[in-house]
Amino acid sequence: MTEARYTAEAHVTGGRNGRATTTDGALDLKLRMPKEMGGDGEGSNPEQLFAIGYAACFGTTLDLLGQSTGRRADDAEIDAAVSLIPNGAGGFRLGVELRISLPSLTAAEAAGLARAAHRACPYSNATRGNIEVALVVNGESL
Repeated sequence: MTEARYTAEAHVTGGRNGRATTTDGALDLKLRMPKEMGGDGEGSNPEQLFAIGYAACFGTTLDLLGQSTGRRADDAEIDAAVSLIPNGAGGFRLGVELRISLPSLTAAEAAGLARAAHRACPYSNATRGNIEVALVVNGESL
């Protein structure tokens, strides 16, 4: 592996019904299965954490690309939905929908910037070809 600029480290015990901590102490979370999957829902779950991470990364990517092209994207808001979808073989696959609001841009500018961010975002690069990711920009599906 090449030298990393940053590495996040976490420790999990008990899987989806356990506890997750980061080695820097910034996060200490109770993990629980969602109610929809038979759990009590009294904690966070991996899909929620993935949604937060993806939305935050995508928002930063939009802002950086916007700055580099002279477009304002620092007012972007992203709602991320991460779904567990039955795969037909007794397991699940992930699906993601990113609902992106870029109020300072025209529809064409917003769509172009979102497409560029989807090509550049580390989360998008990690998921590309592995899971379906749908983009909705200012209410329009791309």
